[in-house]
Amino acid sequence: MTRYFEDVTIGEALPSVAYPLTVYRLVMAAGTNRDFNSIHHNSEYARGTGAEEMYANTSFLMGTWERCVRDWIGTEGTIRALRGFRMKAFNYVGDTTTVHAEVATTRVEDGLGVVEVAIRCENSQGVTVGPGVVEVTLPRREEES
Repeated sequence: MTRYFEDVTIGEALPSVAYPLTVYRLVMAAGTNRDFNSIHHNSEYARGTGAEEMYANTSFLMGTWERCVRDWIGTEGTIRALRGFRMKAFNYVGDTTTVHAEVATTRVEDGLGVVEVAIRCENSQGVTVGPGVVEVTLPRREEES
């Protein structure tokens, strides 16, 4: 489905995406993005560094933001920028990280429909990543004429 710029409203919530953080998911994520630091796949090692448990890495968490936004913008939208991605707390195995997002601003720039999406990750402890902004472009209906 194509999402058009003209159909977007400020304050519109994007569907949230939840990620139960299982050992399997974190091990696969660490292997997939070649982040072999043991803090991301070995509980004993992670606890030895002062963490409560193994935890999700940066690439995995950035991917959660991307999936939330990509599911919403569809195949015709593009991600132009990501700002404010700051890890505030660990996303530990055994918890669930949920991405929440909403439309913050819209504008037309050089003929493109530009949307800024306010986004964050939360778990049982509160906000863990962000808040930040993902800037996207969406096709405009005018372009079809």
